[in-house]
Amino acid sequence: MKIYTVLAALLLTAVSLAQNISGQAFYESKTTVDMDAFGGGNREMSEEMKKMIMQRMKSYLEKTYILTFNSKESIYKEEVKLETGQGGGPMAMMMGSFTPGAQYKNIETGNMVEENEFFGKEFLVTDSVASLDWKLEKESKQIGQYVAFKATAIKKVDPNDFSMARPRRGVRGDRDKKTKDEQPEKSAKKDSISDDPMDNIEVPKEVTVTAWYTPQVPVGHGPGEYAGLPGLILELNVYRTTLLCSKIVMNPKEADKIEAPTKGKEVTREEYRKIVKEKTDEMRENFRGRGGRGGRGGGRGM
Repeated sequence: MKIYTVLAALLLTAVSLAQNISGQAFYESKTTVDMDAFGGGNREMSEEMKKMIMQRMKSYLEKTYILTFNSKESIYKEEVKLETGQGGGPMAMMMGSFTPGAQYKNIETGNMVEENEFFGKEFLVTDSVASLDWKLEKESKQIGQYVAFKATAIKKVDPNDFSMARPRRGVRGDRDKKTKDEQPEKSAKKDSISDDPMDNIEVPKEVTVTAWYTPQVPVGHGPGEYAGLPGLILELNVYRTTLLCSKIVMNPKEADKIEAPTKGKEVTREEYRKIVKEKTDEMRENFRGRGGRGGRGGGRGM
């Protein structure tokens, strides 16, 4: 009961501040990748090759973001756009496609708008703010100068979100075990290893999201698509990605305007997923045509 008493006191203290509140929260993002997932074929990837690919993918895996917010709206942007010219292979390319540009949320209307660039084309993706069934836990901890409380939820995963890819069951034997939180999409092939690395991975159907929020900043915002808790989300753990708030500036004199982005072709979330899937399928066909067993080179349309 002590935790709930503290939480109630913090909420009561914060209510009077919520009407005119504004601020900026800075987040450090880190994502880990299981490189054993991407060996492919009958070859084991060397440690040197893994390190080289990880270095090339670093710009996708380590980022800094700024969330500018008021009581109703927020805009979430990457602070520095790192160079990605080194590439990192098809997997890095696909992971990059799931790293959106500016994301705008209005938690009062429930609207969300985000910019995306996919294979040189710009899209304006319209959606609703994610409505997760948050479970408020008893645990609390200190994050900087703020008291943060734990909340968990189950999130369904887009089957084409390769940023969450892992080795397909059967590819690595006993080392690859299905967990309760990470139910995989069904795969047509279960036990064999393919020359196409995309055949050797799978995407979980759902994952557990763990958030730490503080009622001391009484807004329902959070990084990326996440929102809906009784306080600003300071830390977020989703599968292999962790976002940690490193600094909060309340009522900043200079901050980005909170406006919905307008750049790109307007599409719904479902329409955008279809575009990504079609392009992904095309890439796989081209890969098989150039380097797969029996390939004659060139792939379709070349």
